[in-house]
Amino acid sequence: MPFDPASLRYDAAGLIPAIAQDEGGAVLMMAWMNAQAVARTLDTGRVTYWSRSRQAFWVKGETSGHVQRLIEMRVDCDRDCLLVIVDQTGPACHTNRRSCFYTAVRDGTEVEIMAPMAD
Repeated sequence: MPFDPASLRYDAAGLIPAIAQDEGGAVLMMAWMNAQAVARTLDTGRVTYWSRSRQAFWVKGETSGHVQRLIEMRVDCDRDCLLVIVDQTGPACHTNRRSCFYTAVRDGTEVEIMAPMAD
């Protein structure tokens, strides 16, 4: 059955959360997509998000060089969240860390569990 981005369940703003994961299973980041970003990602193989702050498409790595190449897109059971499995070049996080999820809460305390990547 052909995939139609319009078949997804978007929020009131027309957005759907997309979780980026590398091939090894590490969760890298979460960002938003609209139907056009989903279609562009599938058409180009370059993961494209929708920037809520800029109200514009955001091709991951376009300015930083930290590209996300799409390996596979998965749709969750409720069709209201995406998992994009990617080949990540460099850090995924704007803080220069491999993942945006570098802070753990342990025993009620925030602990930084990942240092920035070396340049």
